[in-house]
Order: sequence, then structure tokens, then C-alpha cells
Amino acid sequence: MGKTIIYNAEIANDGKRWHGYVVFENELITEIGEGSPSPALLESCDVKDDVDGALVMPGVIDDQVHFRDPGLTHKADIETESAAAVAGGVTSYMDMPNTNPPTVTLDALEAKNRRAAEVSLANFGFFVGATNDNINTLLAADYSYTPGVKVFLGASTGNMLVNDKDTLKAIFSEVPAIVAVHSEDEALIRRNREYYVKKFGENLPVTFHPLIRSTEVCYKSTAKAVEMAHKYGTRLHVLHLSTARELELFDNCPLSEKRVTAEVCVHHLWFTDSDYARLGNLIKWNPAVKTWDDRAALRTALTQGYIDIVATDHAPHLLSEKQGSCITAASGGPLVQHSLLVMLELVRQNVFSLELVIEKMCHAPARLYGVVKRGYLRKGYYADIVVVDRNVPFTVRSENILSKCGWSPFEGYTFHNAVKQTYVNGNLVYDQGTVIKDSRGKRLRFDAK
Repeated sequence: MGKTIIYNAEIANDGKRWHGYVVFENELITEIGEGSPSPALLESCDVKDDVDGALVMPGVIDDQVHFRDPGLTHKADIETESAAAVAGGVTSYMDMPNTNPPTVTLDALEAKNRRAAEVSLANFGFFVGATNDNINTLLAADYSYTPGVKVFLGASTGNMLVNDKDTLKAIFSEVPAIVAVHSEDEALIRRNREYYVKKFGENLPVTFHPLIRSTEVCYKSTAKAVEMAHKYGTRLHVLHLSTARELELFDNCPLSEKRVTAEVCVHHLWFTDSDYARLGNLIKWNPAVKTWDDRAALRTALTQGYIDIVATDHAPHLLSEKQGSCITAASGGPLVQHSLLVMLELVRQNVFSLELVIEKMCHAPARLYGVVKRGYLRKGYYADIVVVDRNVPFTVRSENILSKCGWSPFEGYTFHNAVKQTYVNGNLVYDQGTVIKDSRGKRLRFDAK
């Protein structure tokens, strides 16, 4: 690839904003400057991209997606979902292991990596999944190329519930990597479900979902995980916090000083239980979308540093699979194409600053996982770059939804920003509505401490 310059840009990076330019060549950023580039510099570049004052920022790193590949590819696959990702400014993702077969062996892990190398437009990393009997696999994995171990403390999708006490002790005390947990108490979920079904019947509307998967369900499991992490010195990462109560379990010290960290997902920052009346099962997730007070607390915790990163839990299902009662409808939905737009909309609403959004979606995921040479606009880093037009509205419509499932809970909503261009390793992969499939992302490297 040739030498490319993006200029006449509002650059946002590392807590600062300035008018300037970015130059990259052979996958890496070679120069970042303020003001206008010199005529000599412009002349030396093969590609000159005047972005007319648009926002230029690092690519988003999403640490929690479910691209459904292999085995569930009728609803999503690595090729389609990575296209949706780059259209949304997500240049790197970390995929979860609850596929078919589940990613609970090293062979299955490598098969995913081979598939992604063939078709993924974005950079990729794959979690290895824990079961009650695969501790030897977890100890043998190469965590310089794998973000960590995923543990389902509450059965969500797939048959990957880890509930054996000795296994959990071994995972928390011996795994030399990040242990990322889906934290809901399965026994309490079962009791709640039985109670409401007995009282109101099987055909429960979705408004019962946050009652079944309640605050107590989340808190009980998260408290147990945090207690174990403190006991064994585990590098614990709690995924998709959804309640105000759980926040008391976390600290707001600098990320570099934390052994226990937390994530929040965009749907828990945007929706509340009042939205069930309008959107029904389209916003049914595990853990459930909860109250206005929970959302407000999560927003505050993000700004105060109790929550460390923002992700999606992108988990597509076909619309047909989202039908039925709160008991039978599938949990999860597509989010990766619109997560950055959601967060920029909240910037516009004065909920968050732009600097905070970039910190929590780009910088902090890179630091938390030790992602090598990504997450920032820096000389010598990979040119994972997003150009956002902050003056062009983007309305989510069925025809511009790229996730294979073909729907979005944001359909019909008009965002006040639009992703204009996305570069992955210096390659233009998305340009003003068009996905460019001429290049492939790279396997992420990790240096987590």
C-alpha cells in the first residue's frame, strides 16, 4: 500500500483534540501533526484525503461480540459481522466461545483464527471458553494471541455453565490471563422463573425478563466472582454490568492499578425497562435491560472510573428467533454497527464527553487487554483509524443494516453523526456507505499484565 495522509481533520486522541493530519504507510502510522501539512509532505503522499474538518479518532476495540461462527451461521458469521463492525468504526473485536462447537479446545480456537484470517475485515481475537473439565486446555493456551478465558457463571447461550467449585477455584487461582465472566446466578434465575410462571403462566411478556434476571441475580454472582478474585489474585473482568448495586463491588482507581475491572454495554447505557413497551423482545438481553435508576448509575460510574470500558455484547438472532414469550424468545441482538454512533449521540446529549468515549471504547480496551500497538493514534502503531462526519445524520434502515440477521433495535432512529471512513491496518475497508473487501484484518496480539 502507498503512503496516505488524512488531513484537515479534527483529531481526537489521548484526551486531546486538535486540527491536524495523520500519515500512514505499510500498515503503520508514520507521522501525526498539528495544523496543515507542508506542501512537500502532501506531495510525498500517494493518497491525499482532505476530510473537511471531520473527526478522526482511533478505531474502536470491542471486547465482547458473538459472531456465531462456526455452527450458528444462519444468523451471523465472521464475514458479515466484521463488515458491520467496520461500518460502525470497530476495527478490532474479541469474540466469545459459545459457538457450535464451543471454543473450549485449542483445535477449535485455532480453527476460528484460521477462518477469521480468511474473511474478517477487522482485527480479531478469540476467547477460549471454560467448562467444568477443561482446565488443562486453559492452562495450555497461548495468551499472547488470545485475550483470555470466558467463564459463564450463569448459563446464557450454549451449554457452558461452570458451576463446579473445584474448577472455579482452579480457574481463578491458576489461569495466567484475564478471566472474563458472564455474571448471573443460575440457581436464582431458575427459582425466579418458576415463581413467575407458576403465578402468571408460561406466556410471560418481556417485562418479566428483568424480574427473572433480577438485580439480585446479577449482584449475587458478581459479588462471588469479585470475592474469589480478591482471594486468589485473579485478573478478573466482569462483562456487561447492568445494575446500580453491582457498582459497589468495584473501585475507581486508575486502570493500571486494577486487578478487577468492569465493562458496560451500549444497550444498558441507552435503553431502560420503559422501552420494553415499544421494542419488546428486540431489547431482550442477558443480563436484562433494567430501570432508569440503573442506567443513570451506570452512566455515572463510567464517568467516575468505576467502569473501565464500553462494548456491545453483539449477539445476533433472526427476527423469527426473537418472537414469543419472555421465556422462549432468544436473548441478544445486533449492536456492533451502531455502538459508536450511540455513544456519540450521548456526547451530543451531554451525557459523556468525546474524550471519555474515546478513552472507554479505544484506549482503555487496549490497555486492559494489553493489545499490542492499537487503540491510539501514535507513531509506530497500526493505522486503525475512523473518520466520523459529525454534521451528517444517519438513519438506521433495513437496507443499511449489515449484520446478517437484518434488523436492529435502532431501526428508524436518526443519529446525528455518521461513520464516513474506516481504515484497518492502513487499508480503507469502509468508505461512505460502501464496504471494501480487498484486505483482511490481523490476529490481535496481547501483552496483558
